[in-house]
Amino acid sequence: MSTDAAIRTDALSKDYGGGAGLFDLHLEVAAGEVFGYLGPNGAGKTTTIRLLMDMLRPTRGRAEVFGIDCQAHPVRVKREVGYMPGEMPQWGGLRGRDIVAHVAGLRGGVDAKAVSSLATRLDLDLGRRYREYSLGNRRKVGLVLAFMHRPRLLMLDEPTSGLDPLIQQEFFGMVEEACDQGATVFLSSHVLSEVERICQRVGILRRGRLVQVARLDELHRLRYHRFEVDFDGEVPLEAIGACPGVDNVVARDHHLTFDVHGGVAPLLRALGTGQVLNLVTHEPSLEEVFLAQFRDEPHGATEPAGTAR
Repeated sequence: MSTDAAIRTDALSKDYGGGAGLFDLHLEVAAGEVFGYLGPNGAGKTTTIRLLMDMLRPTRGRAEVFGIDCQAHPVRVKREVGYMPGEMPQWGGLRGRDIVAHVAGLRGGVDAKAVSSLATRLDLDLGRRYREYSLGNRRKVGLVLAFMHRPRLLMLDEPTSGLDPLIQQEFFGMVEEACDQGATVFLSSHVLSEVERICQRVGILRRGRLVQVARLDELHRLRYHRFEVDFDGEVPLEAIGACPGVDNVVARDHHLTFDVHGGVAPLLRALGTGQVLNLVTHEPSLEEVFLAQFRDEPHGATEPAGTAR
């Protein structure tokens, strides 16, 4: 085990049968880094985190957190981790402050000022009953529980799901502050722009296998935007199709759709040669990005990546 590793897995696998699960995961996350764990829904992200937390037992392989075997010493691992699950448990009629007190008691006590500060930042009323919380407020409770004891490792499963944009920005600030204090962050997501915002490296998971580990600057080649343009009159199809990075062009009457990788300056000049009535652009979901990247690969063709450093 490397002395600077927060997480290390060796052939970690959970086979659910029928090709579903996690297979031969070799991954190393350095202490102090923010690591994004990317993949479409069902790729195995949550399974990985549950194995690290010993909420699932592996079919084979092993995992360590700060050199502690996750299956042999799960309580020691949990002391080091602030964990936010993808699906929050049902706390029923307990009030937010009671939930915090219960979990804090299991941890041997937590600084009340830290809890109050987190609740204020997240605009969370800890006096309300859990069953009365909206989805977003339930996610906020999860963030308080994960961050309140200032753990060495934050393990966050889709942490911004259900949060409004302002609270998402606050969350990004909380992650940055935790990192400044030396924490490691392992964050699963299917939102590419979210991972780009805060992560230093990413691992890409597909069909239960790690297919790529890359630094953030290497990730930009995956990004693209989809354009939909309506023209008044002739469509400058040839000029647009000749632009660098333009792909998947589909024309129908005066309506044009296409994808753009990289810069858009040449495209804007090409669009200016026609009469644009309406233009809409959006960033595709990670599901769409993956389908575009791997669409020509048959099922099972992807081999797992080697140990990432």
